[in-house]
Amino acid sequence: MHGLWVSLRPSQWVKNLIIFAPLLFGERLFDLPSVLLAAAAFAIFCALSGVVYLVNDVADRRADRQHPVKRHRPIAAGAVSVPAALAAAAVIAGAGLAAAVWLRPLFGLLAAGYLMLLVLYSGPLKHVVIIDVITIAVVIAVPVSPWLYVLTILLALFLALSKRRHELVLLAERATGHRPILEEYSPYLLDQMISVVTASTLVAYAFYTVSPETIEKFDTHLLGLTLPFPLYGIFRYLYLVHQKEGGGSPSDMLLTDRPLLACVALWALAVAAIIYGPARLMAGWS
Repeated sequence: MHGLWVSLRPSQWVKNLIIFAPLLFGERLFDLPSVLLAAAAFAIFCALSGVVYLVNDVADRRADRQHPVKRHRPIAAGAVSVPAALAAAAVIAGAGLAAAVWLRPLFGLLAAGYLMLLVLYSGPLKHVVIIDVITIAVVIAVPVSPWLYVLTILLALFLALSKRRHELVLLAERATGHRPILEEYSPYLLDQMISVVTASTLVAYAFYTVSPETIEKFDTHLLGLTLPFPLYGIFRYLYLVHQKEGGGSPSDMLLTDRPLLACVALWALAVAAIIYGPARLMAGWS
């Protein structure tokens, strides 16, 4: 059971916290029914993420055995059998999709699409230059600015490119043997792509904070003052990728790097304070 739990990669579930973004930007942070729905959606997406990791590890078990880090994964190491992993994946997927449909039929449809996309990415799409986009949690029915969708795509692309670079540098000449698509990349090419995406992400966030739609919705011009947080966060991440040879696991970096974790926490607190106002924020938490 321990090996199966490790294969679900609970440390990676932190990426699903994006589901709570509509609570913050939709001014539902203190609306208990919305919070409970978002929490349920988070649990469902964590379960579905675990399914994808199981399928991915089964598909990649032979290649993972040649990887200096991934060879220790339970399925690659033989601690969890392929039939057990696939059976667990089927049960968890069925329960997760059923729960998603029970919460809201449209959410169930999106959850199924999310699962299908990532399972395909674990198979044939892994050999195509592609980025999987995390679906925003429509389960709480909060209108989301198009800028936030753009930001989600750009941020996911930034993390994916950084991960590709880490893998390419770590494996060096063995990279193409582990994953043939890496032959299409070089550290220089990835650095250029990361530079473009980094600039685009920051510009998109800046446009969102100063857009007339955002100013009218929250009745404030102050969201632009939060720009230093994503600026520092991205630069800190790039520092860890280039100087500390990180980037292999964005979730692990977020959870273990204190400056990065503090930056995210301070950004969320600043955004909440601006949107809700200090008095309303303190009253909501009390």
